[in-house]
Amino acid sequence: MLILLPPSEGKSQPAGKELLNLSKLVFADQLLEVRRSLVSKSVAKSPAAKAIDVYSGVLYQALDWSSLSATAKARGETSVLIVSAIFGVLRPSDVIPNYKAKIKSSDWKLALKPALDDLAADLIVDCRSSTYASVWQPPAGKTVAVRVFKKEKGKISVITHLSKKYRGELTRELLKSGKTPKSPAELLAIAEKHFDCKLIKAKGNLPWYLDLIINF
Repeated sequence: MLILLPPSEGKSQPAGKELLNLSKLVFADQLLEVRRSLVSKSVAKSPAAKAIDVYSGVLYQALDWSSLSATAKARGETSVLIVSAIFGVLRPSDVIPNYKAKIKSSDWKLALKPALDDLAADLIVDCRSSTYASVWQPPAGKTVAVRVFKKEKGKISVITHLSKKYRGELTRELLKSGKTPKSPAELLAIAEKHFDCKLIKAKGNLPWYLDLIINF
């Protein structure tokens, strides 16, 4: 399983003495040159901490990494990739500083494709927003994009900002689960224990969709 997460605009300020070391980030060999071109000198010299502790937005509050068991964290370290404007992708334990940047797909499309295309994952759970999804398109047949809707007075409509919260909650449940899903059906089996949801089959270039229906 591979879980793709967006970063968050809200970030915590690292307070320690550790600094960014690009050579120690995931996919260092493939992405080093692009990262060097995007990281400013001020960012490079700023205090750094684990990415999962730096990102502090709604999704990461719902994920609540610090309260996960050691087993769930280990599962997350091997299955979660966080998309980043200046680092491309990150593992939760990759050490980064606080930064502000808007992602440009032109910076990352060519570099990320060979790195991510080679990942051996039976199932890809895509929790990215459309902005961050533009940098890499995973194989549709084994990708499930997570969408969030609200049901209020019998009417269903899209949830925008709060969708991050529920994607964070879903990610948490996947990491806590005793069974790692290897297919869209197995993903649905885990998700429906916690959400009202439905699975829509992949069609053409479109991925599978897991729709979470939140009752208001």
